[in-house]
Amino acid sequence: MSPVAKAFSPASVGNVGVGFDILGHVIEGVGDTVTVRRIEAGEVRIAAIRGAAVDLPMHAPGNTAGASLIALRAALELPFGFEIEIDKGIPLGSGMGGSAASCVAALVAANALLDVPLSREALYRFALSGEAVASGGLHGDNVGPMLLGGLVLSTAERLVKIPVPAEWHSVLVHPDAILETRRAREALQGSYALGEFVAQSANLALVLAGCHAGDATLVRAGLQDVLVEPRRAPLIGGFGAAKQAALAAGAMGASISGAGPSVFGWFETRAQAEASAPAIQAAFAAAGFDSQAWVSPIDSPAAKLL
Repeated sequence: MSPVAKAFSPASVGNVGVGFDILGHVIEGVGDTVTVRRIEAGEVRIAAIRGAAVDLPMHAPGNTAGASLIALRAALELPFGFEIEIDKGIPLGSGMGGSAASCVAALVAANALLDVPLSREALYRFALSGEAVASGGLHGDNVGPMLLGGLVLSTAERLVKIPVPAEWHSVLVHPDAILETRRAREALQGSYALGEFVAQSANLALVLAGCHAGDATLVRAGLQDVLVEPRRAPLIGGFGAAKQAALAAGAMGASISGAGPSVFGWFETRAQAEASAPAIQAAFAAAGFDSQAWVSPIDSPAAKLL
């Protein structure tokens, strides 16, 4: 067995609008790569972090990758430790699951170094521990789909992969701006009307039913975030125009990816998704932001060993 393993975790669209903290899907083309070495010392340490625009925690307990492997060691009572090198490919504060990708890639790599590797589902609780370092809470809308691939419903203790037609694609557009997850969560403080929860529950049910049935009409009816988006939209310059550009291009629905500022849209074909990207980017450009766009199947691959 090699004492070194390297893994890649893709970025993700968290929440998918209607599934706050519980629903997400991965995207192709961008992600984090983590190299893990099995070491004799009974500890987890960060040896290097590359590709980050700002300094990230080198102290393992304060780093999402480090915290996830600390939780893994403790639960399995491992007699050995891990050394981690992180190569960031996901922009920080982008709403693309950057913190989650680091801890999932670290876990997939470390899992390959175990005498008896665990299932992806068994790694979930350790990924939650890592994600909590960055977000302050145990929510799996990013780590769940990174572990299993595609669209995943992630509860406190369970991962459920949701079937999605292969031809359905997403577009994700990231404006060159940073929105910290904690700040985005602060925008959600305050009271909510019972009717808002009822409407959001109905919309989530429509989206899940539409995915299972391959019925785009149901998804179009449900992919509308009435609970979170109205409170976070003011934090994202150009959001309203970007969303409208996606809908005008034929999106089944569009909303904020994760905590923002990235915006996603769901389309029935790849051609529609690709055609929408320039208009969405133009909307952000009008607000003063350069941007990047990625188009990928909603049912994209999970994190993998390299």
